[in-house]
Amino acid sequence: MLFYSIEEILWMLAAAMMVDWIIGDPKWFPHPVILIGKLIKTIENHWYGQSKVRGIWLIVVVLLLSVISTSIITFGLQFIHPWLGYIANVWLIATTIAIKGLKEAALLVYTPLKHGNLSDARKYVGYIVGRDTANLSEIEIIRATVETVSENIVDAVISPLLYALLGAAPLAMLYRATNTLDSMVGYKNDKYKHYGWASARFDDLLNWIPARFTGFFIVVISFFSKNFNGLRAWKAIQQFAHQHPSPNSGIPESAVAGALGIQLGGRNMYGGIVSERARMGVALRDLYRNDILHSIHILNGISVLCSGGILCGIFIYYF
Repeated sequence: MLFYSIEEILWMLAAAMMVDWIIGDPKWFPHPVILIGKLIKTIENHWYGQSKVRGIWLIVVVLLLSVISTSIITFGLQFIHPWLGYIANVWLIATTIAIKGLKEAALLVYTPLKHGNLSDARKYVGYIVGRDTANLSEIEIIRATVETVSENIVDAVISPLLYALLGAAPLAMLYRATNTLDSMVGYKNDKYKHYGWASARFDDLLNWIPARFTGFFIVVISFFSKNFNGLRAWKAIQQFAHQHPSPNSGIPESAVAGALGIQLGGRNMYGGIVSERARMGVALRDLYRNDILHSIHILNGISVLCSGGILCGIFIYYF
């Protein structure tokens, strides 16, 4: 546990989730992910090459620097005073979680859709997806947003919490650095198919278990909501998740599709090139804008479930 007891880590996780819920990621405050992104770009500018070996060295350097710098901050402050170490851990773990940010990004798309403003909706959905958005229809905008929320439940909630549980802020930051590497260089295009290969594969590895936890949590939540269907969510995972090109993203995406009775996936455009993604779920109805709110409700439900689990862990520890 990197010198922290399970009790201490559980309290830090509870506090970090509270910080994210209330504060999120204020733009005026320096964010570690921005620094990690600048580090990745700097290394790329001096080290880029069509080589898997260079890509492996990229993740080794970025992850080592991320973990070492986080450890120096947390344990250095811990040495000065235990509470300073706890506060540093809470803040750093909170920066790896993005519940509030993900919710706000989805609502930023939903609001103009609600008022019939497709132009703004296309602009805002372009902030959270990599596909071409200039000519998306309303249904395509909704689909893109729901897919993003579904997939990012893993990246923004479950994975950082799991790795923070295993190793406090240093391990949570290792995960966030890996995820940032994947988002910056983990593409299969001509530029990054070799250089970004290791980053993409390591991100897949770290998300493998959290993605399956996420699918299970979505099913559980769906059984307790009148708007969702848990059995359909479970069946959708079994039927569709393996068809997704990602070994992990298909699980939450198919689970949400099944829970809502909608179909996700299909045709997207990337740089003017058509990409056909496997379709997730059976379309019992058409997508409509409130599906964005439904995906947010699932995100909220999982957040509450995680918080409840953390608090139960604290309760069990004491009693």
